[in-house]
Amino acid sequence: MAEMQQKNGNHKKRGGTRSKKLSTKVDLTPMVDLGFLLITFFIFTTTLSEAKTMKLNLPQDSPITTPIKRSAVLTLIPSGNNKVYYYFEDNPQSMLATNYSADGLRKIIINKKKEVATKFGDAREMVVLIKPTSRSTYQNLVDVLDEMLINSVTRYMLLDINAEENKLASE
Repeated sequence: MAEMQQKNGNHKKRGGTRSKKLSTKVDLTPMVDLGFLLITFFIFTTTLSEAKTMKLNLPQDSPITTPIKRSAVLTLIPSGNNKVYYYFEDNPQSMLATNYSADGLRKIIINKKKEVATKFGDAREMVVLIKPTSRSTYQNLVDVLDEMLINSVTRYMLLDINAEENKLASE
């Protein structure tokens, strides 16, 4: 509690009367206790920033086979040096290279979606196979996944690259 302490001025000095000098002492212990209680309260009631993650649709454990139309397949192979290789259907011999820009990868995905939409009536029939090489970085894979999200591609898979595709992507 706050308390005021005063010295008794019973002794008299020569001269006129002077006003008493009061000595005050304020106990700040309750104020410090309140401060720590408030700090503790705000620490416990504040939510920490949550990590923002992209949701991946994982397959179920039971094997479900869904037929995929060959002409609706686009295979992307992220590689090093800001390159991504791609080919259509199941023909890796026709592999081409592009970059991760809007005029590169995004344009290819948009064109393939239009082609699938005109051929099958629905752009959601398109399936993208993503096969990163050992030279690709984590950022390359994130860039490809971002393009899937930007272009609203709902059917894509991450797969291991085979030897033929790896050889063609390294040239």
